Amino acid sequence: MNNWITAVFSPTGGCSKIATSIAGARMGSRIDLCSPQAPAEVAADTPLLAVLPVYGGRLPAIAVQRLRALQGQGGPAIAVVVYGNRAYEDALLELRNTLTGAGFKVIAAAAFIAEHSIVRSIAPGRPDSADIAAAVDFGNAVAAKLANGQPAPVSVPGNEEYRPLPQMPVTPMVTEACGGCGMCAIKCPVEAIPADNPRSTDASRCILCMRCVAICPRKARLLPPPAQAAFTERLSAVATEPKQPEIYL
Repeated sequence: MNNWITAVFSPTGGCSKIATSIAGARMGSRIDLCSPQAPAEVAADTPLLAVLPVYGGRLPAIAVQRLRALQGQGGPAIAVVVYGNRAYEDALLELRNTLTGAGFKVIAAAAFIAEHSIVRSIAPGRPDSADIAAAVDFGNAVAAKLANGQPAPVSVPGNEEYRPLPQMPVTPMVTEACGGCGMCAIKCPVEAIPADNPRSTDASRCILCMRCVAICPRKARLLPPPAQAAFTERLSAVATEPKQPEIYL
């Protein structure tokens, strides 16, 4: 099983790095969950590697919705979440259950760390070389498990009654540096930025994925300073001790 399908929701790049490292030379087609997905079946002999970020202990609802468009035929899946060094709480269980409900058999799972998308001083530079090495080792271990014939499903931590989805208290603001190029509108995973008015943000749609902030060529998008300071103070109190990858095989 050398041609894995990878399904990745990676607004700021951390999930993409982990997915690439896990799949390695086994990577086949890649599905960008930051874009809408048409319903599609995944053959039973093709492993699916799903890598999603954690927002407040849960998965982004839009990513779950798009992942469900991929229907398994009883084939194997690898569930991976990536979080900003605080906690992944119910997210890995939610991902496993989502894949199982879509017709996959989850035979491996993992949680990796990436630089926090809002407070970049938390887990800076992650995934680092040690994280990448762990991801490569995990991918090799999964490949070995798949080669053994009938790989058993895995259990993962989490509560079946998931914690509530977090409410986004703020949206990124736009500074005078904005040139109106519209890149943020084109790349927003939830279409929260109107193409005809890229200086605005629809708060009812925004999931605070921080993609618009990360990709702006003029660095013209950022969180309002009071909100950024509040996030930094709160998360720095609970997320500074470096976490390590957790593997379930």
